Amino acid sequence: MTDPPHRIALVTGAESGIGAACALALAQDGADVAVLFHSDAQAAGITVAAIEATGRRAIAVQADVGDEAQVGMAFDETKRRLGVVDILVNSAGLNQSGVKVIDMDLAQWRRLLDTDLTGGFLTCRRYLRDRREAGIGPERPGRIINITSIHAHDVRTGAADYCAAKSGLARLTETLALETALEGVTVNAIAPGMILTPMNSRAIADPLYRKGLEDNVPAGRAGTPQEVGAMAVYLASDAAAYVTGASLVIDGGLSLVLALGA
Repeated sequence: MTDPPHRIALVTGAESGIGAACALALAQDGADVAVLFHSDAQAAGITVAAIEATGRRAIAVQADVGDEAQVGMAFDETKRRLGVVDILVNSAGLNQSGVKVIDMDLAQWRRLLDTDLTGGFLTCRRYLRDRREAGIGPERPGRIINITSIHAHDVRTGAADYCAAKSGLARLTETLALETALEGVTVNAIAPGMILTPMNSRAIADPLYRKGLEDNVPAGRAGTPQEVGAMAVYLASDAAAYVTGASLVIDGGLSLVLALGA
């Protein structure tokens, strides 16, 4: 499943959680990695050090994925120091606000969509433009992996901003899969359920709270970022060359039982 070691990956939100796990897993599979982070340079440095310990190259690049100019500078820096990106993983995202639509202000709505949806649009667009500018075709396969959520389909109260953004990212994934199919670029989504990341800090810190949530999961436990990283490695590999436009759910069966008791 390991591809040639020249591959270059850019992972957004790679300073922690799922992004960091994907970045390290791709490095362990032979990729050099640009660790794109928003504000926590120390955490990004830890991810870089872990990647370098595998023998691969790594750089930390700061950017707000919702800002077009910053996305452009991040790709410029990656291209200058590592090369044209082969694998793009969009993991940067904000969690649901917990605010119902009637009480949500426009700034909150825009803040979340800018990061969780527009950010994916901007990075995907720049990724594809860089390939076109460099004259890269199907002979050098490309991979886009968008981290969505089971809440792209299974909505919950207080999460209209999050659910709308993740649903939009899922549809962007499918559309891009059609648009890039002849260019050797596959575009897929990973839709996690309950994963133990900083977004679920309460579940990590409070065993009783965590158990209450895990009781809803058929598998009886939360998932780990490393399990998501392993899925990203598969989607980035030659073994997944015929997989595009797919959404791979990783939730221990949670999304299958949401209607129980109705």
